Amino acid sequence: MKILPLLLILICSISCQSQTNIKMSQEKTNPLLCDPVAGTCEMPSGEKSNENVTIKSENKPVKIVYYTDPICSSCWGIEPQLRKLKLEYGDYFEIEYRMGGLLPDWSYNSGGISKPSDVAHHWDEASLHYDMPIDGAVWLEDPLDSSYPSCIAMKAAQIQSDDKAVKFMRILREKLYLEKKNIAKWENIAEAAKLTGLNVQKLKTDYEGDAKRLFETDLKLGKSLGVRGFPTLFFSDGNNNQLTVYGSKPFAAYENALLALFPDAKKKNNLFANPLSLFTIYPTLAAKEYAVILDITTLQAKDILEKLSKEGKLNKKTIKNGCLYSIK
Repeated sequence: MKILPLLLILICSISCQSQTNIKMSQEKTNPLLCDPVAGTCEMPSGEKSNENVTIKSENKPVKIVYYTDPICSSCWGIEPQLRKLKLEYGDYFEIEYRMGGLLPDWSYNSGGISKPSDVAHHWDEASLHYDMPIDGAVWLEDPLDSSYPSCIAMKAAQIQSDDKAVKFMRILREKLYLEKKNIAKWENIAEAAKLTGLNVQKLKTDYEGDAKRLFETDLKLGKSLGVRGFPTLFFSDGNNNQLTVYGSKPFAAYENALLALFPDAKKKNNLFANPLSLFTIYPTLAAKEYAVILDITTLQAKDILEKLSKEGKLNKKTIKNGCLYSIK
């Protein structure tokens, strides 16, 4: 299969990664100093393993392996694009969420960040860049000492249900970015699990057992694939044709990667005549998400959502850098 139509995406991906690597060429890259322009949260540099990995789709024409982390602000930034891709092309791909372990601990000092409080201003800037609600004050009020607990919790959730695990991570991120909750603490993880409908006791058992092994497997696979930052999405048709979209990109980058591997994919026209109907699919939406999914401007989305909120049809959670809407 020819995949020349996506050559430009590959070039862009490689170029963006190279520029970021040059910019962050300190001896130790700071994983929390995410670059909104490049759209990545970089990991400390490491050698790619020599192991060859083939990504195969089991049930659909294309498989996406998505390397992310619950505390990755750039990953929060691509929620609008990813949600739109699932709605319009979900029949043609399956997506596998892998955890990257963005913040092992605070045993470094680089990139202008040496302690949690240094992250707060950076996250506020990321919020404005991505137009997604983030309150960086969590790093001042109840800072995380690692992202490993939330990564392991995600693996524990996946043992129960892949679909529920995706919802679980969304709730974890909302707690972190909007409610300023430390999602490295078990009580906050348990509350997110309860809201998701997961078996909290089983989650606890798996969190303390098998989930740690699964997380180590993710880290090992990530090294084999050469993952250097988040978000990283590997698109594969299972026939040794693979494309990588690295970092936060416009929706077209993800759409074109899918179409290059499976040109027969037909976009599903999601014509939501009722402005509330999208909330039956995604219970919470930021204005940027609503806008990207419906192909309207963010200003138009805000007008629609504000009107629905004033009419009492939507709940609205407001923070200093934006709002999140949910249906009543």
